[in-house]
Amino acid sequence: MLALLVVQVAYTGGGEPLRALAERDCYRAMWLSFYTATIAGLAALVLAVPTGYALARWRFRAMWLIEAFLLIPVIMSPMALGVALLLIFRDPPGLWLARWFVFEVPGIILAQFVVAYAFAVLIIRTTFAGIDVRLEQVARFLGCTPWQAFRRVTLPLAFNGIVAGFVLGWARSLGDFGATSTLAGAVKGKTETVPVFIYMNLASVSIERAVAASIVLTLVTVLVLVAVRLLLGGRRT
Repeated sequence: MLALLVVQVAYTGGGEPLRALAERDCYRAMWLSFYTATIAGLAALVLAVPTGYALARWRFRAMWLIEAFLLIPVIMSPMALGVALLLIFRDPPGLWLARWFVFEVPGIILAQFVVAYAFAVLIIRTTFAGIDVRLEQVARFLGCTPWQAFRRVTLPLAFNGIVAGFVLGWARSLGDFGATSTLAGAVKGKTETVPVFIYMNLASVSIERAVAASIVLTLVTVLVLVAVRLLLGGRRT
């Protein structure tokens, strides 16, 4: 990561990323990326926690099939995922919603949500699976309801994994290009996220602007990961 950052900075120079950040179209692209990725990440987290818990605790014959289906976006080509999402809006009832999602900002959020949800489920399910179920059973024996046992025992123990699942999903959706550009398009000033901004500047041979935006995105990702690391480290102490 450090080597990649050094190479990018060496190409553009230290001042170019700051100049690119001050430009209105770059600022708009960054704001849109943060806005949509945060909404998608939070929505994914709300669903990933109960899903991950259910996958970790429930066992039946078709469980492997459900897990494989939920994790398809992790290994599926982002472009193919975008095409699959786009086809949802080809026929009713999806056709009736197409004008709100296809080549629109909600389409970005939908595509990012699918990606973030898969990554969050993967991390959170593993976290819950690593928590001894007997701790919940003891809480139940001491008079807790199933919800109280989950809220007072399991959820605090899974806090680090839940935060990691959110951050991983958020960071992955922030940098997604294939699914979001396929579903929401690359409309300048409307659905232009940072990855789309980078691609469009590369396509127009504005190499320095593209690299500068890439540096900013890399720095933000590193700062977020460091902040979360410090947060989790402080909680353990």
